[in-house]
Amino acid sequence: MKAGRLDRRITIMRASLSANALNEHEETWLDIATVWASKEDISDSERIRAQEVSAEITTRFQIRHSSAVADVNPKDRVRFEGRVYDVYGVKEIPYRAGLEITATARAD
Repeated sequence: MKAGRLDRRITIMRASLSANALNEHEETWLDIATVWASKEDISDSERIRAQEVSAEITTRFQIRHSSAVADVNPKDRVRFEGRVYDVYGVKEIPYRAGLEITATARAD
């Protein structure tokens, strides 16, 4: 994986349960790593359902392999330029060179 292609900074986030002031459990998102990545938009779509228009974009991020990101999974999120992407696929690039993360973000 060439370093020149890794020209974007992304933050990988993981859900965590914490207690609020009323001792109720609520989900919060914690940053687990901020890494350099390459970004490729692979598809976009727009749908009309139940009188509502929604649009989403599917993006592929590639990052270098490290112990901090070795356990990235579809329960995690990626934040890039203020937009939050839900991870739905993670593949290892051969020889542990990196990870390919496929994620979707809503446009609205």
